[in-house]
Formats: sequence, C-alpha cells, structure tokens
Amino acid sequence: MASGTNQDDETPLPSKQQIIRFIEESETPVGKREIARAFNIKGARRADLRELLKEIESEGRIDRGRGRRMAPAGALPEVAVLTVDRIDRDGEGHAVPTSWPEDAGAPPHVLIVAGPRSGPAPREGDRILAKLKRIDKTRYEAAVIRTLKPGPQKILGLLESAKGGAHLQPTDKRNDKTWFIEKADMGDARPGDLVLAETLPGGRGLDRMARVTDRIGNFSDPKAFSLIAIHSQAIPVDFPEAAVKEANTATVPPLGKRTDLRDLPLVTIDGADARDFDDAVHARPDPDPSNEGGFEITVAIADVSHYVRPESALDKSARERGNSVYFPDRVVPMLPEGLSNDLCSLRPDEDRACLAMIMRIDADGRLLKHKVVRGLMRSHARLTYTQVQNAADGQPDETTAPLLAPVIEPLYAAYAALKRHRMERGTLELDLPELQVVIGGNGQVERIERRQRFDSHRLIEEFMICANVAAAQALEAKRAPAIYRVHEPPPLDKLELLRESLDALGYKLAKGQTPKPTHFTGILDKAAGTERAQIVSDLVLRSQAQAVYSPENQGHFGLALERYCHFTSPIRRYADLLVHRSLVSAYGLGEGGLPGDQAERFDEMGEHISSTERRAIVAEREATDRYLSAYMSERIGNEFAGRITGVQRFGLFVRLEETGADGLVPVRSLPRDRYQHDEVHQRLVGAYDGLSFRLGDPVTCRLVEASPVSGGLILEIIDGGTVLPKSERTVNSPRRGGPGGGRRGGPPRGKSGPRKGGPKSRKPGTGKTGGRHR
Repeated sequence: MASGTNQDDETPLPSKQQIIRFIEESETPVGKREIARAFNIKGARRADLRELLKEIESEGRIDRGRGRRMAPAGALPEVAVLTVDRIDRDGEGHAVPTSWPEDAGAPPHVLIVAGPRSGPAPREGDRILAKLKRIDKTRYEAAVIRTLKPGPQKILGLLESAKGGAHLQPTDKRNDKTWFIEKADMGDARPGDLVLAETLPGGRGLDRMARVTDRIGNFSDPKAFSLIAIHSQAIPVDFPEAAVKEANTATVPPLGKRTDLRDLPLVTIDGADARDFDDAVHARPDPDPSNEGGFEITVAIADVSHYVRPESALDKSARERGNSVYFPDRVVPMLPEGLSNDLCSLRPDEDRACLAMIMRIDADGRLLKHKVVRGLMRSHARLTYTQVQNAADGQPDETTAPLLAPVIEPLYAAYAALKRHRMERGTLELDLPELQVVIGGNGQVERIERRQRFDSHRLIEEFMICANVAAAQALEAKRAPAIYRVHEPPPLDKLELLRESLDALGYKLAKGQTPKPTHFTGILDKAAGTERAQIVSDLVLRSQAQAVYSPENQGHFGLALERYCHFTSPIRRYADLLVHRSLVSAYGLGEGGLPGDQAERFDEMGEHISSTERRAIVAEREATDRYLSAYMSERIGNEFAGRITGVQRFGLFVRLEETGADGLVPVRSLPRDRYQHDEVHQRLVGAYDGLSFRLGDPVTCRLVEASPVSGGLILEIIDGGTVLPKSERTVNSPRRGGPGGGRRGGPPRGKSGPRKGGPKSRKPGTGKTGGRHR
C-alpha cells in the first residue's frame, strides 16, 4: 500500500439497492452511523455515503424521520399515534395509524404487543402512543407507551327492556359488562334487537352508558346467530352492483381451442346439503402397459379464471372476501350467485368451462406425470357421499347402479392406490369429528349430530390432494409464481407444552429429534380405542402451526408433502384462483392469466387471504357455538357426561359427550377449596382436600347457564375428580393472594379435612368422589 493512503478510504461504497435493502430489512428506522457500520464505511468514505443517501432520498425511495433516521418510503415512524380498531377473539389488539392519507391505499396492520407501560389494556377506539417494530412492508408490532385519550368502544349486543331505555348485553362471551342506553339514544331499535353501539364517556359500573349506531336485526330472527358472526367479524355480504352485473351477463364459452372433455364420464361427489359443485372426478386403469396396476386420474375444476378477470369488479370483491364463509343456515359466497350457483357449478348434463388436471399414478399411488388442460366438460351425474358409499358397499340405487362398474369401482381402485402412498409417506392422521347443526323448517335447531364420514369422503380428499400436488409441480416446472399452502412443523414452545400434557396422560413424545408426522401418529395409535383418544387428538391438533398461504414454499408438514398448492376450489378460495391464473399464463392456455403486477404482490396477498381464512374460521365457530347454546338452553338443569378438554387457572373446559358442545366450569363453582393450577400435569388441585381435576378426566356436569347471545355454556361438576395423597398435592398451605389462582380462603386455623360444601364421601380405594359437589 502506498505511503499516506488510508486503507479504510478504499472500502467500496455499497450500491443504492444494497442500502435500500438494508433499510427495508431493519426492524426500526436507522441512522447513517448504523449504515456505515453495517458496510464498514470509515474515514473520508463517510462523506461519499452521505451524498449517496441524499440521492436515494431525493429519488423518493426512503423517508427521513425523527433524528434524521431513515426508513423505506411510506413506512411508519419509530414512535407513532395509533387507533385501536379491534380486539380479536384471543384478546390481542390490532391498530391502524391515526393519521393515514386516503389516497395511500390500505393502512399497514399493527399488532399490539406487551410494552413497558402499566395500567389497563387499550380498548377498541383508544388512541395510543406506541413504539413500532417493523415486521415487513405491511406489518408492524406496537409496544404501548401510553393511552392518549380513550375512544368510544364499539359493542355488538342485544337490547333488553329497561325503564327509560334498554340494557345492552354484549355478544362477546369475554365481555360480561352491561350498558344502559337511554330511549333517546336507541334510534329505531327496540328491545329484542341486535345492535351495534358505541360507549359514551363518563359512567362506570351500573352507570355505563352507550348509544345505538346501527340496528342489525331482531334476535328472534332464525338467522340472528349467523348475522352476529358476520357483523362481529366484519365479513362483506353485499356485492357491488358492477360485480353482480359482470356475473349475471357472463356466458359459457364455446369449445374453441379448449380440450373437449364432454364425453368423459366425470361426476361430482358432494354432501347432500352442498350448495355448489366445483370439482368433478374420473379414474380408469392406465392404458400404458409400462404402468401396470396404475391409473389415469382426471380432476376437473370450474374455470373461474375465465369469468373473473384480474382487477375487474368481480376480482376486487372476491379478493376482499378471500373465501366463502359457511354457516348452518346460509353461505356468504366469495362470488355472486350468477357464478357460484350457476356458471361455475358443475351441474349434470350442462356444458361447463373447466381447468382439468390429468394425472398418472403408479400402483402405489405415486404421481408420475401430470398435464393441465383448459377444457369444456359435462358432468354425467351429481352424486352424494352416501350414495357413492352405498353403491361401493353393494347397495346401489337407480342413479348409481349404471355407474357402478364404469365409474365408481375405478374411482375406489385409484383411491386404494393413493391411500397406500399416503400411508407410505406418513401423514398426520387426526380424528377430527365435525359437528353438524341441523336446522328445521322453522329456522330453529332441530338436532346436533356428528357428521358421518365414509371412504367416499376420503376418496375425494385424496383425489384433491393429488391434484393440488400436481398444480404445485406444474408451476415449479415452468418457474411460475405460486401461492403455496404452507404448513410448518410445530413451534418449539407448543411442542414442549404438548410433551408435558401427553406425559400427564401417560404418553411419551421423545425429545431432541426433529418432529415428523409419524411421531404424532404413533402417539395417536397408542391412544386409539381408549377413553382418552379424543383428548390426545385435540392436544396434537393444538400443537400444530396454523397453515397459511405464501409465495415461499416451506412444505406441508401435516400431509408430509414437499410442495402443495390449493387448486381445487377457486369458486370459494381466492388462493386457488391465483393458482389457476398462474397455470393459464405458464402453459399458454388463453385469456384470464396472471398479470405481472399481481404476481409481485403474492406476498401481500398471501397474508391477506390467510387472515380472511382465519376470520371465516372464527365466524363459523362463533355461529355454531350460538346454535349449540340455543339448543342447550332448553335443557338447563339437566346432567350430562363429559370429559375435561382444557385446564386453566380460572376453571375447566368440558366437552359434553352427547352433543360435542364445550362449556366452562368456573373455578369458583368447584368444591370449596383453594385450587392451584398445575401446568405440568394439566390439572387443578385443591390445596386442602387434595381434590384434583385433570385433563382428560371423565366428569358428570349439570348445565347451569346457556347464553345464545354470547354462545357460552356454564357447567357445574357434580361427579368426578380424584383425591390425591398429600405428597402429590401441588400446594399444601398456600398464602392468601399467592400464586396459582383459584378460590381464596381455606379451612379455619386448627381445622383440617373437608369443609362444608366439599365432597361428602369417598368411594373406598378408588380416590373418586362418590357424592355431589354442591
């Protein structure tokens, strides 16, 4: 090196793109010093870096905020004022910037996390000062510094008659408060109506005040329960006029360059109560002699991409919804009826546009080849799962009898091959019984039953899985953009909690190994046929990561697949529509393909449709809970057999065997004692009497309360539990107000044993309580 030359001065400057990427990947705005340190810029080169940063700023690619710190253009500052716009079912707060330009598009999503502040958690409508951490371009986490000014809280609830006005009973089961609404603030609402109200400043306790802002409907309306879920989750119901017009004026396309599949005996197989038919299937032995025992499978899907073009009114409304939402009494479709119940429904003996995946599998169900075609098809029959299963079991009806040999038997033979492959790769096999709410002609709940599950259901599932895998492979073969269905392995914290819970039930999940679906299936097999089989299945399910949509392929853990897309339901899932468009573009199948600017937004779209899917799941669960509560409300005081499915410091969750309904047993209703929450063994333990209630224990309960408004059931255990020896009791003499929760107080000093109101007798040698726990 020449004399007088500083080696630091020769450090090359990073490119503009490298600097912008560094700023974008930083969780908070950064200063020039951090940038210089990151790229090892020293000495005189710092002046060059300063000029380069000025150029980037002048190009509008970064913004400078407080302290001249830099962030991506349009990013939120490190500290900002936010408005809390909702509190979700899990109690997590979500906020938006208080000042956000109307022409700036949708505001970023901000999740409120624990911060250094003290005091009550912010409520909906509150304005907060928060420190922000950027997760990506559209998501932030906010630690609350302080609440600036409490805003009006939005409440969905039922009006109940009261002198001078009405009381508002919230529909949210976590909110046990009531508000008074003066007659002048009720608008056109009346007692018995479902309303949206906002709280008024001032009053507390019994003097809490609110006013009605919107009348939703009357609670006596049979559709009230789904209405509550729709409004509480802000699910769009009405379609824009332009979208409806596009749907109603659409027509089936001519054959043209499409593949003619009308002579192929494709059939649809759905539930008897299905409202749309968007997939049809066919199977035959593979005619290729080199694939002995193999099959050619065709899965034809309604060609939604032909009708719903990018950035059309139909596309925008479908993207906003993200998916259809299914309730016991109605469907909120992703597409208007002109498409969902007509042109995109594969009705028998009618020409329908389709996108079909033609696949070859070997005798053991492995996918060998696939071909995607855009075709015109004609369903040869609309079949139900029950019909097809009866036919396969030797009891065909007049519809299935002529289809048995040419159509149904080859479908089952191909299914047997696919099932072999499923077992070979080792998928996660969970027992997930589905409750079916049967609505009578009067709109009321007629009965609650477990939905039957046949091999015909599994047949369709395996055909759809095979087509979804083929779609992912087809896109990767062309290096085309894809929205993958991603299911990652269980996170470590949930895995450790699962180990503890399983250990408490007597099952071992080995430590120190990378989890595989077969590890969980092995535990499930051991529990199969025992009284704890359902509890173990529930625990394994709770340990799993939530499946999401993403342009980054991370595999599907549960199905033990390296790549997986959703392809088979574009009529009700926007993700499938994006996959269809990408296939159309990649394979040159005509119009309605994927525009480049839409592909660039796959990351953002994946997050959006993942959130709308979660929204739909919550709404469907809430509606079902309310229907169950309404059904059970006529049986208050009755006794039911159940099993403990959850243990928390505030009480026990019990699932009733007869209906599958879940209810809460508050800790205050347990026999008088001080109950300690033993998280390791998943139980509540009485410190004095030693009465223990553990996850998975059978119990007998009395129904105390059923609230159709909130969807909650309150139960009281009248038989069950185990008396532990003193050596196993978690706490022998807890201090008042000490850790663990439960009821305060204990036996008077100098006394021991059961107190008044506790268990009256024990069955000798069993450790079980023999009497009522009143």
